[in-house]
Amino acid sequence: MEVLFVSHKFPPSTGGMEKQCYELVTGMEKRCKVHRLVYERKENKLLFFLSLQRKIKKICTEHPGIDIIHFNDALIGTFCSFQKQNKRISYVVTLHGLDVVFPSAFYHKYIFKRLNRFSRMIAVSRATAEQAIALGIDPEKIMVVPNGVDVSVSRGETAGTFEQWLTEKQIDLAGKKLLMMLGRPVERKGFSWFAGRVFPKIKENYFLVIAGPFHRKPTMQERLIELLPKSLREKALLFWGCFSDEKNLRGLLVQSLNIRHLGHLSSSELKLLFRNADAFLMPNIHVEGDMEGFGLVCLEASVQGALVFASQIDGIPDAIQDGKNGFLLPPKDASAWTNKLDDFAQNTDAYKQYQSRFSQFTKDNYHWERMVDGYYEAFLKTINDDKFGKSLTFF
Repeated sequence: MEVLFVSHKFPPSTGGMEKQCYELVTGMEKRCKVHRLVYERKENKLLFFLSLQRKIKKICTEHPGIDIIHFNDALIGTFCSFQKQNKRISYVVTLHGLDVVFPSAFYHKYIFKRLNRFSRMIAVSRATAEQAIALGIDPEKIMVVPNGVDVSVSRGETAGTFEQWLTEKQIDLAGKKLLMMLGRPVERKGFSWFAGRVFPKIKENYFLVIAGPFHRKPTMQERLIELLPKSLREKALLFWGCFSDEKNLRGLLVQSLNIRHLGHLSSSELKLLFRNADAFLMPNIHVEGDMEGFGLVCLEASVQGALVFASQIDGIPDAIQDGKNGFLLPPKDASAWTNKLDDFAQNTDAYKQYQSRFSQFTKDNYHWERMVDGYYEAFLKTINDDKFGKSLTFF
């Protein structure tokens, strides 16, 4: 089998989709012949998109053995769906979440459905697959392959190292338990909802740290988007990946001495936090036109031994299975979250006994190799489908 991977989400850019694409490509290179056509920030992104058709045709001409062309999200997939297809090649696209539910009737009616021209759609979660089918994608062409996670656990940091790190960050945890959240400050993550609606009601003494990209002052982009009509503003925020929750978070950070946003942290710092935080939280809420396709960060925390509490919404239950590698809570239910965290604080030892078992479940079921195996099997079945005209249902 010979595969051409096409993606505009790839290192050196960082993010969940970039990591997933990198692991998929490098993992597949161990199993078959692979070609890359990826955006590596060496050129203008618009020029990258405009030159795709020419570059894909050139690569396929130079390598006539290519069986599969894989597009790593619906955006680049639908963009390339307008070019003439090679009948001897199978076309496959991965669906993540926002690329499916983006709030545009025009996109759903005239653009997104064009993916049915392809041989296969691979959804990262059941929730993503269900949304795609509801929007007109042929269910016989969809299969679900969950994302993976790096299951290696670095050793060597001591309790002293963490204490030193806390001192450097000027965090005093005397008599307090440490909660942690991580990710881009977008509304669906529920950061400001939790900080404003849940955290003040918790009876126990907690300290909350938030990590990830964060602008402490309004950016020019934020100011310009604020000038748009509300209907256009929401679409612009989603399309450009803007940090739609930053404004709310800034106000809440001023109000509480027990909440700190640490901004971007290195990988080693995050692992140190994962291993030493009393709990990792992912309190996602429903946002129309947006969704959490999978919930990779929950798995990253679980691998390092963090006890995970997450919302039972969107694709998160495909990553966190209640009672197996974390605890799922109803989204936007402040009472449920408050009661659970109070119970956790009062019965910490009883909860801590789950950590090792939960972490091992994540390592056994969500390693990158398992994800790559899923894609490899899907590619082989797709080639067989197209070659012999069989109809296989994967979802």
